[in-house]
Amino acid sequence: MKLAFIGLGTMGFPMAGHLQNKGHEVTVYNRTVAKAEQWVATYGGAMALTPALAANGADIVITCVGNDNDLREVTLGTDGVLSAMASGTLLVDHTTASAEVARELSQVATEQGVGFLDAPVSGGQAGAENGALSVMVGGDQASYDRAEPVMQAYGKSIRLLGEAGSGQLAKMVNQICIAGVVQGLSEAVHFAKQAGLDGEQVFDVIQHGAAGSWQMINRHKTMIDDVFDYGFAVDWMRKDLGITLDEARRNGAQLPVTALVDQFYAEVQRMGGGRWDTSSLVKRFDADQ
Repeated sequence: MKLAFIGLGTMGFPMAGHLQNKGHEVTVYNRTVAKAEQWVATYGGAMALTPALAANGADIVITCVGNDNDLREVTLGTDGVLSAMASGTLLVDHTTASAEVARELSQVATEQGVGFLDAPVSGGQAGAENGALSVMVGGDQASYDRAEPVMQAYGKSIRLLGEAGSGQLAKMVNQICIAGVVQGLSEAVHFAKQAGLDGEQVFDVIQHGAAGSWQMINRHKTMIDDVFDYGFAVDWMRKDLGITLDEARRNGAQLPVTALVDQFYAEVQRMGGGRWDTSSLVKRFDADQ
């Protein structure tokens, strides 16, 4: 298929690469032109200097940018993709954004005969590079059926969860789970250290039992070793938790642990750890020493 991919960040760069490697004809756009040039040098394909130029003639346009404002700019702006998309084409958004902007884009797209799916992903940089992401999708069945074979290039688990906005709401559930698990693991690493235990031996044993999790298996050693340059950054987690807490205020959900962990991440930011990965919550305990 002829595809456009907008946004070549940590996730988008390898995701677009998988599409090109699967034989699709991919044109990319990135705000920093050098990154688009790097992508073309790595994978082939083509690049464009505006989102609209990338989207021109594409069967499916895929976006993966930073936040609601970035998403509106590349879709609804003067040179946004929707200004160039023809009736019958499809817009798939992998940005982690609000359910509100997903519903807004769905309405605008529908009015001009363009299909829309909000499809945030989980799995981090490793998942994107290995083509093993979880994709949570909101939208209509017909659009999903068209997009699923394309998304299989980088998605291991892909599910349509409801109407527009449902993908973003599901990603909020994902981030709620991660926040609580990482805080618990941080406290466990801290406790093991204070108790004089060999943390690596402890977690090697318990990760196979009921306490085990992806975070424990993949992050306990790096947390013990004080290394935090893996995966999803604290700044982005705070953005996601902010969206989640805003949605909770709208729908009446009570998220006391999530709100507390969000403030703990704010402490990590004040320590200079905005670009550390989310497992850096454990660093807060160092500050208390």
